Amino acid sequence: MRFGPRKVAPIVLLALLGFTISAQLALGKKKDRQGSATQMNDQKRALHALNRLTFGPRPGDVQRVTAMGVDQWIDQQLHPERINDSALDARLTPFRTLNMDTRELVENFPPPQLIKAVEQGKQRLPSDPTKRAVYEDQMDRLQERQERKQEAANADPGGADAAQGKVTDAERAQRRERRREADRRLEQLLDLPPERRMQQVLKMSPEERRALSAALSLRVDQRDAFLEGMNPQQRETLMALNNPQQVVTSELMQGKLLRAIYSDRQLEEVMTDFWFNHFNVFIGKAADRYLIPSYERDVIRPHALGKFEDLLVATAQSPAMLFYLDNWLSVGPNSDVANGILNRRKHAPKDAPIKQAKGKRSGLNENYGRELMELHTLGVNGGYTQKDVTEVARVFTGWTLKRPKQGTGFTFEARMHEPGDKIVLDHRIKSNGEKEGREVLHILAHHPSTARFVCTKLAMRFVSDTPPPPLVDRMAHTFLKKDGDIREVLKTMLQSPEFWSTDAYRAKVKTPLEFVVSAVRASGAEVSDAMPLARQLETMGMPLYGMQPPTGYSMKASAWVNSAALLGRMNFALALTTGKLRGVETSPEGVLGGNGAPNDSMQTLAELEDRLLAGDVSKQTHDTIAAQMDDPKISQRRLDDPARPPNLGAVAGLILGSPEFQRR
Repeated sequence: MRFGPRKVAPIVLLALLGFTISAQLALGKKKDRQGSATQMNDQKRALHALNRLTFGPRPGDVQRVTAMGVDQWIDQQLHPERINDSALDARLTPFRTLNMDTRELVENFPPPQLIKAVEQGKQRLPSDPTKRAVYEDQMDRLQERQERKQEAANADPGGADAAQGKVTDAERAQRRERRREADRRLEQLLDLPPERRMQQVLKMSPEERRALSAALSLRVDQRDAFLEGMNPQQRETLMALNNPQQVVTSELMQGKLLRAIYSDRQLEEVMTDFWFNHFNVFIGKAADRYLIPSYERDVIRPHALGKFEDLLVATAQSPAMLFYLDNWLSVGPNSDVANGILNRRKHAPKDAPIKQAKGKRSGLNENYGRELMELHTLGVNGGYTQKDVTEVARVFTGWTLKRPKQGTGFTFEARMHEPGDKIVLDHRIKSNGEKEGREVLHILAHHPSTARFVCTKLAMRFVSDTPPPPLVDRMAHTFLKKDGDIREVLKTMLQSPEFWSTDAYRAKVKTPLEFVVSAVRASGAEVSDAMPLARQLETMGMPLYGMQPPTGYSMKASAWVNSAALLGRMNFALALTTGKLRGVETSPEGVLGGNGAPNDSMQTLAELEDRLLAGDVSKQTHDTIAAQMDDPKISQRRLDDPARPPNLGAVAGLILGSPEFQRR
């Protein structure tokens, strides 16, 4: 009998009293009062390093790191270029978009603006038949939406079916017939080899392809069979026929999750996630859907362990950041562009309105200047004023983009730049065009407040929600002394007694991303489709690239620990280990590191506690789960089969949902 998450999770969650908010907070306060500097033994050092510097240990990782030596393993992680990650590269090969520049993404997976331009004759249809099919289908959908909108506008407001959104019997009959025809066509196509199958799809009319897409979306098993044997480009094309933008988003999210789960360069992935969150960009803002892949790949990851100033400059010039915080629209009040707008207003006929097109450059925008100081460098208490914000905004006028929705990159437009000297943090910035911005970034990157703010966030991620001030002081000193070298700052942290104190051991509560990825890694699961994991993160309140405010997601336990969130985590853990997640396969061998499952239920529990928690389980958690072991849903025992082995997946799910696994 299988053990479903919906039946048992609420009961178990209420029983695990150790996983309440008050208990967790009490634990933290107790450790703070003790202030212990006791150090860890070798096994705990290995597990602690894996919990903090990776997305969680895989089966056998603790033994491997212990055998190598924790210090040697850390040194290897600090130099990811020395680590062979070819196995991950092979997993990412099917996702072609991850290696495309922004122009290629826009061309191959056109956004609505480009489809509309082609439909209006402002852009040409691609000559390539595969690309052409994508454009034709999207134009067909656009025309259908326009026709429906027009019909609704022309309908009798007194109750016409179109205006009321009702469907007539004749329309229902037509839909049923189209579905039946699509089903018949689908069966015929499944009998063809992959190449012929794709050729037939490209020969269809847009309406026929739309009906086929609808049929495939309703039948997951047939969709998988339909895609079987197709190459990555063919698979992407079939997805793009339905929604080209979704291909870009889906592959971006899958790439992030697969890197976090399978990369051997774990510290690099953790730091890439950290810096993306620090320099947050929201994927839901128009062009950023296409700009973020390059932002993460070309801006964040290459600088994740390098010099902070290099990273700061790269983000400042990134199209994704310029678009997200609207700096590309910022115009100096006394610039040539502003004077041109003013002159047009002066010479316009009296009372004639001056229409401002959407996205038009029209005035000074302080968004980037404010977030640059408050969130990227100095911190909210970093010693700057509103006057500094305005002056920095004036400095960065002219840092812009040309046609961002078509994938163009950073450019400096002198006609938009505010002329004259500026005063920033008591520094006179002489009028010097684009170089003014570089000078301000240099000042900010080397400011003591920046060193303290950045090092506090790093210590918060790796050590404690409330980092010890002496540790932050030492890290900030290294930051300033070593020219913002992040690798050197991390070394200072990793050589500190605070990092290795027993008070730090399993003291950080995992964010949803850390929990989901660590559970998959611990279970030894094989992921063939990471999108169900991405959807789980959305349900848990941490959608990938989905934080709209520039603050990024919180790293503190208080943001994530509540009853509903913990119930969601328990349900996920049980779904993962009992095979309820499509595209994610677990096995007893994977969970047990290749060993077979014991027949005795208590022996199974002990084995899994050792494998998944390194034996670090409280008596309360152990007793609570042990009390569930006689439940027939877990023991799987029948009166005529007393020796039947317990449900390994159910037991593993309970352990992954335990208080101990929630902390790292």
